[in-house]
Amino acid sequence: MGDIGQISLYLVTAAMTAYLVATIAFATDFSRLAADRPARTKERRLATVGAPSSVEDAVSADVPVDTEVPDPRGPATEAEQLPQRRKAAGIGMSTFTVATLLLLAGVVTRGVAAGRVPWANMYEFTMVSVLVASALFLGLNRRRDLRFLGTFIALFAVAAITLALVELYTDPNAVQPALQSYWLVIHVSIAASSMGVFGTAAVVSGLQLAKDRAVTKGGAQRRILAQLPPAIDLERLAFRINAVGFVLWTFVLITGAIWAEHSWGRYWGWDAKETWSFIIWVVYAAYLHARATRGWEGRRAAWFSVAGFISILVNYYVVNLFVNSLHSYAGV
Repeated sequence: MGDIGQISLYLVTAAMTAYLVATIAFATDFSRLAADRPARTKERRLATVGAPSSVEDAVSADVPVDTEVPDPRGPATEAEQLPQRRKAAGIGMSTFTVATLLLLAGVVTRGVAAGRVPWANMYEFTMVSVLVASALFLGLNRRRDLRFLGTFIALFAVAAITLALVELYTDPNAVQPALQSYWLVIHVSIAASSMGVFGTAAVVSGLQLAKDRAVTKGGAQRRILAQLPPAIDLERLAFRINAVGFVLWTFVLITGAIWAEHSWGRYWGWDAKETWSFIIWVVYAAYLHARATRGWEGRRAAWFSVAGFISILVNYYVVNLFVNSLHSYAGV
């Protein structure tokens, strides 16, 4: 099985490289939008107010770019707004899809090499979480154009995989007897999926905060982030994704309690890992409740979403690596 384990490592490394290429392609697309926007805006406003039709004439006429003028022709089409976008964005989506398939192959071959499900330690857990986040991004793009997220989701994948390869990698081996349970299949797979979902929502919330701040700043920052949807749309998208993640995390707590009763004879014992898992649940429950019933929208909701994912990272890295816990036997 050693050869298969090495193949898995090669596939994961290739996936990381493809994610990096996707990051560059999406970033190129994003920067082009920012660079093209002033010219596009001037051309459309000049046509609206009857000023000279060329960009050169607009510059000489000193037409302000940031002045919003309604266009009687209606909103520009995608082709009018983004004449150079398709190529860079298409490369980004293609390489991102290839990266996701390579990572899927790496996860599957890892399971074959280990002779078990491939999410029994932190390295494997990270791979599955990134795979879920990638699949979620690709799935969402089938319903609406969310390629503006590509730079940040791909960069998140590169960072997570690099950290896993450098600090968390272990050879594919059988797990300890305590983990040889069908609950490993159920409980840990849901936990890894939850982390991927919450990570995607945190990226959206981070962009919402940046967009909201850019509205009041102006200048280059505003021009760059103007390519993002309105902050309210980003906040609604993050809320929907977090709602799915919360349902998954609720099942994490339930299945974890059942597994604990089977292994240790009690459902709950306030172990460090259990305590932090409950804290995460409380944070997201408070976020969803405040958002749905108290009208907590905008920046407050976004900060809540980011805080929830930070608590997940603390649970995953700090508690797993530095705190003595009954869950420590799982190793890195």
